[in-house]
Amino acid sequence: MRPTLPLLVATDFPAIRRDRLDTLQVNLGYKCNQSCLHCHVNAGPTRTEMMDVHTIDLVLQVLRHRRITTLDLTGGAPELNVHFRDLVTRARTLGVRVIDRCNLTILSEPGQDELAEFLAAQGVEVTASLPCYSPANVDRQRGDGVFERSIAGLLQLNALGYGMDGTGLVLNLVYNPQGASLPPPQGPLEEDYKRELLVHFGIRFNHLFALTNMPVQRFGSTLVSKGSFGSYMQLLRGAYRADNLETVMCRSLISVDWQGDLYDCDFNQMLGLRARVDARARPHLRDLLEHDPVGESIHIADHCYGCTAGQGSSCGGALEAVASVAVVEGVAG
Repeated sequence: MRPTLPLLVATDFPAIRRDRLDTLQVNLGYKCNQSCLHCHVNAGPTRTEMMDVHTIDLVLQVLRHRRITTLDLTGGAPELNVHFRDLVTRARTLGVRVIDRCNLTILSEPGQDELAEFLAAQGVEVTASLPCYSPANVDRQRGDGVFERSIAGLLQLNALGYGMDGTGLVLNLVYNPQGASLPPPQGPLEEDYKRELLVHFGIRFNHLFALTNMPVQRFGSTLVSKGSFGSYMQLLRGAYRADNLETVMCRSLISVDWQGDLYDCDFNQMLGLRARVDARARPHLRDLLEHDPVGESIHIADHCYGCTAGQGSSCGGALEAVASVAVVEGVAG
């Protein structure tokens, strides 16, 4: 694995500061049943890092104390953490919106019996990875047989009411480009996904999130190996749009690693760039019980251009789409 941090530290990206914290994005561990080329976490079946029960209890304390409205669970495959279901149940009891970033194939893994039923019963929002509606493209990026198992997982979720009108069970899909390019416009791509998946498989879902591949960990290392890291960074920098700064996810989200350490986003977590919380050298979840991070400066590096390039990119998809929703809600309210 070739490190990318030395290539990213020097930057002229604009300084930004944190707004009110409304989302706790918690990485429950780096173990995954897949090893995807675009994975910025470098997750896989051999990873052993997993959040323990004491740290999970602290997650719940922070949710209560800071009145955080959204718990965004990620990994690896977050469901592989043995405490996953207990955390979800307790967070939902608090009235917290819970998002499960699901790779779909986990639904058919041994030991995950009735996982889909559990998610539906708890009203968990599922954000599922499906980088293309073409079997060949998905299997090339994620491994042989992944597309077929992903379709089976989507059909299982649909059968429980996910993605269907009136059920309240939200199913979103995530698209990543196949290589060193920006994602196409999210709106038309969502229309293509909905048409193709409905016609060929009878699958329905709510929204598509188009995410930019970030030049860190496995994908960043691949760029370095191919000699295309510099050209990809030129692409991101050349597509920079200042208006995306207002809605970047790090303004309202804090990323938590499996040990409870804090970062401004999942990408900074993978680069080891810690959040700034009350000038602590190694800020941790427990610090959020004492200190409100509003106004703290966000740790930036050159990869931040990935979130502001073109239509923008966040855990909720294109920032253009996020901004449009905010405007509509503002008018309606």
